[in-house]
Amino acid sequence: MAKTPSLEATTRQRTGSGVLKQMRRDGQLPSVIYGKGTENVNIKVDTKTLTDLLAQSVSANIIIDLEVEGSGTQTAFIQSTQKDPLTGALLHADFLAVDDSTVINASLPVVLQGEPIGVKNGGILEQMIHTLDIACSPKSLPESIDANVDAIDVGQSITVGDLVFPEGVTPALSAEVLVAIVNESRATKSEGDEDGEGGEEGAAPEGDAAPAAE
Repeated sequence: MAKTPSLEATTRQRTGSGVLKQMRRDGQLPSVIYGKGTENVNIKVDTKTLTDLLAQSVSANIIIDLEVEGSGTQTAFIQSTQKDPLTGALLHADFLAVDDSTVINASLPVVLQGEPIGVKNGGILEQMIHTLDIACSPKSLPESIDANVDAIDVGQSITVGDLVFPEGVTPALSAEVLVAIVNESRATKSEGDEDGEGGEEGAAPEGDAAPAAE
């Protein structure tokens, strides 16, 4: 696993929407950190720093070292973020305080690796699911779920049960759920249909004599 990134934070008072809007204009993101057995703490973090951290990660669910001013460093999981529906700019973030005994739930991207045999034979690779919900401890959290598709031929597929998960990672979907399949392409089907057709239209069946002219 890559080195855990750090993010500085300062506590803030619970305030009205006007103050929160001004905070965002000043480049600060209103946030909250919470966890089992602890009280919610209102904080603010640098919006650009968090935006950059998320942009550098393949998943929005990542573990960070949250350095809260006056409270020390707390390992935290980015539980969720709220974004402006028009601009995509961050509006709020929820951080879950975690330790090695915490079970977290994350939605990770499914990354297909390799080139299937079936694609080399003219088939088309179709990815059925692009994200997968998993449960694990913070130290076991991968950046993505990787699936090697090299051995898949035309008409074959891989399921959730075929995936290799890091130790301690449990998928939320059943083993039978399709992840990817190689289907026959339309061009290949057309070629097969043409190969299976009979001779030219109007030709006499093989072995039969043509009728004599009257």
